[in-house]
Amino acid sequence: MADESGDCQRLPPELDEEAAGTDSDTEGEDIFTGAHSEVTAPKTKKETVPDQPSRENGLFLEDDDQDLFAESTVKLSVDNSHNMQTEEPPKVSLTTSMLIEAASASAKPKQKSYEELEEEEEEQEQEDQFDVKISVTDPEKIGDGMNAYVVYRVTTQTNLLMFKSKHFTVKRRFSDFLGLYEKLSEKHSQNGFIIAPPPEKSLIGMTKVKVGKEDSSSAEFLERRRAALERYLQRIVSHPTLLQDPDVRDFLEKDELPRAVSTQALSGAGLLKMFNRATDAVNKMTIKMNESDAWFEDKFQEVECEEQHLRKLHTVVETLVNHRKELALNTALFAKSLAMLGSSEDNTALSRALSQLAEVEEKIEQLHQEQANSDFFLLAELLADYIRMLSAVRGVFDQRMKTWQRWQDAQAILQKKRENEARLLWANKPDKLQQAKDEITEWESRVTQYERDFERISVTVRKEVTRFEKEKSKDFKSHIVKYLETLLNSQHKLVKYWEAFLPEAKVIS
Repeated sequence: MADESGDCQRLPPELDEEAAGTDSDTEGEDIFTGAHSEVTAPKTKKETVPDQPSRENGLFLEDDDQDLFAESTVKLSVDNSHNMQTEEPPKVSLTTSMLIEAASASAKPKQKSYEELEEEEEEQEQEDQFDVKISVTDPEKIGDGMNAYVVYRVTTQTNLLMFKSKHFTVKRRFSDFLGLYEKLSEKHSQNGFIIAPPPEKSLIGMTKVKVGKEDSSSAEFLERRRAALERYLQRIVSHPTLLQDPDVRDFLEKDELPRAVSTQALSGAGLLKMFNRATDAVNKMTIKMNESDAWFEDKFQEVECEEQHLRKLHTVVETLVNHRKELALNTALFAKSLAMLGSSEDNTALSRALSQLAEVEEKIEQLHQEQANSDFFLLAELLADYIRMLSAVRGVFDQRMKTWQRWQDAQAILQKKRENEARLLWANKPDKLQQAKDEITEWESRVTQYERDFERISVTVRKEVTRFEKEKSKDFKSHIVKYLETLLNSQHKLVKYWEAFLPEAKVIS
């Protein structure tokens, strides 16, 4: 046992030669054997000395005790400081505390961030290619009068083994599309999935189709609905979960479906108004949600703001479409007037120039009409479609809030049950105590289940919104590029028409 004064002193790794009092022959021995209380560390250098291998929590180990981690200690040297600088740094092995810390760290599972989950989901989506092509074509009127209806040809091409064949075609009514939406919403919306809404109903448009003759307005209405139904089905089959639904497979494959009923309020402005009223009522009745994840609150505000901007933009685009249609109509009237003026002109060159100008205006009128159709189908319909989609996105946020409210209500009921048990214990009523305990056990199970439901729907909503935003970006990019191409093509044709007419204008004498 070392003396008391030497026991309180620890030698630093670098000592002056005079203070060391040892030579290089004693370098492999225990550094505490030659230590005395007179030896002090230099004040000019401050270094932290690691714990000595022979001390464990202030106690010395006997020589015959085997230290399992003896090889993991650091070997100290009291050589000259200049020599220490030239030597290689000692290799430090793992100490006992480091091993314990590493073991505890490895025992804790690493929590994956949402970004990592999204990357895994992208990789999974790349592996799972849903090769399904849907087309809705050939709207056909069946029957006469107010009992008439329109059927659409739905053609599917796929290589998926879940379907009976690779190519099949069925005929579906508009009510069948609404019935499919009703079934999917009933099964999947409560779990946080975004269900693409079908196109809105139009009483005026269908009345014209049923009782009216074949005119341009009826044809435009049918083409507008056909394109909207095709986009609706494409969104359904592009969703990995909805594609697996048996109702979707039956809709695409079965020749005949049961008649869909109670679909009067499932689409259009009536559906959106009903949904908004229900949402406002829920928000008024429920307590403000204590959001632990700011992502949901920020994203919900973004969705609401984006929906307002899209509605304003849709109104402007509709005005632009009407303006182009009026421009096309006025251009046609202008062309007719020029033709009549050219036929009554005595000057031959001027008459020919006016007639050529009338032909140019007729071509320009056709360009205005085509551009109005592009404005309508590429922009106006896209915006209207995504206004409905954003309403569905708001719906999954509201469904998540309802799930959270159900969890909170269950916790409040559980607290009341526990208070009731405490009152029964205080009143010494053992006959009712067992029933109170059973109710507490039941509501504890419900609280646990509702909490899991809230966590599950939170993960699903986040994935669904992220997936929706990616699809929206791709969809908008595709449509805007097509729209710009139509504008550019229209301007090129316009320039060619005027360049061809310019020589005729110059020869007028």
